[in-house]
Amino acid sequence: MKTCLALAQINCMVGDFAGNSEKIFAAAQQAQQQGARVLLTPELALSGYPPEDWLLRPGFYVESATALNALAERLAELSDLYVIVGHPHCLNAHSMPAADINLPPQDTFNAASLLFKGEILGTYYKQALPNTSVFDEERYFASGNKPFVFTVDGVNYGLLICEDIWASEAALQAKAAGAQALLVINGSPYHLDKVEMRREVLRTRIQQTGLPIVYLNLVGAQDELVFDGASFVLDGHGKLMMQMSQFVEEVALIEFAQNEFAQYMPQPAQMAPIASLEGQAYAALVLGVRDYCRKNGFTRALIGLSGGVDSALTLAIACDALGCDAVRTVMMPSPYTADISLIDAREMAERVGVRYDEMAIAPLFEAFHASLAKEFEGLPEDQTEENLQARIRGTLLMALSNKYGSIVLSTGNKSEMAVGYCTLYGDMAGGFAVLKDIAKTLVYRLCRYRNTSADFATHNIIPERILTRAPSAELRANQTDQDSLPPYEILDAIVQKYVEENQAAAQIVAAGYQSADVARVISLIHRNEYKRRQAPPGSRITPRAFGRDWRYPIAARFSITSLEAVGGEPPSSFQETG
Repeated sequence: MKTCLALAQINCMVGDFAGNSEKIFAAAQQAQQQGARVLLTPELALSGYPPEDWLLRPGFYVESATALNALAERLAELSDLYVIVGHPHCLNAHSMPAADINLPPQDTFNAASLLFKGEILGTYYKQALPNTSVFDEERYFASGNKPFVFTVDGVNYGLLICEDIWASEAALQAKAAGAQALLVINGSPYHLDKVEMRREVLRTRIQQTGLPIVYLNLVGAQDELVFDGASFVLDGHGKLMMQMSQFVEEVALIEFAQNEFAQYMPQPAQMAPIASLEGQAYAALVLGVRDYCRKNGFTRALIGLSGGVDSALTLAIACDALGCDAVRTVMMPSPYTADISLIDAREMAERVGVRYDEMAIAPLFEAFHASLAKEFEGLPEDQTEENLQARIRGTLLMALSNKYGSIVLSTGNKSEMAVGYCTLYGDMAGGFAVLKDIAKTLVYRLCRYRNTSADFATHNIIPERILTRAPSAELRANQTDQDSLPPYEILDAIVQKYVEENQAAAQIVAAGYQSADVARVISLIHRNEYKRRQAPPGSRITPRAFGRDWRYPIAARFSITSLEAVGGEPPSSFQETG
């Protein structure tokens, strides 16, 4: 005896019930044509994930219920196929008041329904609601408390949703209800090392239950979150039986067959390779840019090209995401711009084949000087004049954006954002921050990857000198980044340990870092929270990015005891320094 399941790793858009329904139906047609008996779709596939505060609006649940019923009727023509659809569910959705009021979570659920021959055979409510990191599902949903097990071709399948598999209760409950295999639909955001983390968690569940697990994940980007797909299947011993591609929409099949003990077990299927960490990070950034632009209606992008490594990587990503014909670059030299920066910017633009223009900012800089001369009389030049240059460039880019309808892709990296080495309304200006969660040292690794990887038809698109010269903001004579910051290898390590790994200052010092560097970096991180609150969104690729899962107050006088113990100063209220 054999039976076949299909996994629809699809890219859904929040609120696009019609478009998401069409994707699900197309996947169902493909699944049936290939002989599948059950089709899985991702968590909240019908509504897109995560809907956030749309889940507080009654109208969103009414639309979801209407779309689910319509999809069930349409799927009736595929009479041999069972389809699992993830969707938000509200009890008695169609009897809710018309007033658009905030809904209490006790009547709303993160749900999945089983559709067959035009009917909704049953609905499962997610039991484990994550409420940490980027997740706040307790804000929107109540927890379910019952298993959902259904039978197709003699196999009993237990249905779970995402976080349910990260704890043991729901899986054990499904087994107790007779499940012979677990089907888990997910909206699991990507971060580095996430693929192996998922496998290890599922192997723990398999040790507890002895059941094979089919793990289907969403693919695509939604604002700052990137979903990598990478769906897979493990047998009852934890062995990998199928691996789907990362960052790609596809429908794949897995066959279950009886073994000598009359148990239904998954059979070997496709094994898509998993890329290196650099390859994964680069693909995540490309998908993040492509989906953010596509889902927000932008067809063209604009980048301030400086001749430096950050804008070079941003340009490479934008071209791979949108196509070179959709990208325009502008070089805006100042009196402090080195000739080699102009040469390298021109060469980079020529190598990738994008439009390149130069707009000198010296006349505008002089005009600002003249306007402020009386006010600044007798005062020495400082960061004020440096920041003026960045703000002139930001103003020019945003003017071009307004005029031509292109989105400005800002180029600042996570290292700079962490310590405030960036200018409000200057280099921070833009609609999407491509490298917002990419440390400077990783920027270089991604450039090397893009220049040499066999995954691309074109190589060496980033000039070598951009990768070897000392990084500089070029806002004053003979300036380098290391005039103001610790070496990036040290800075990035401290930021990773403090921000992403949540280590205390004393732990970081114990790992071998100088107490003065640790104290200074941590102080700068907190003093510059006000800047990051005003930064554009950008793709999250680490376990903790600045944004959804980093929530510190701007105005605070909390004394960080561990920081003081290593000789630092507690963060003070902010002051404009960049």
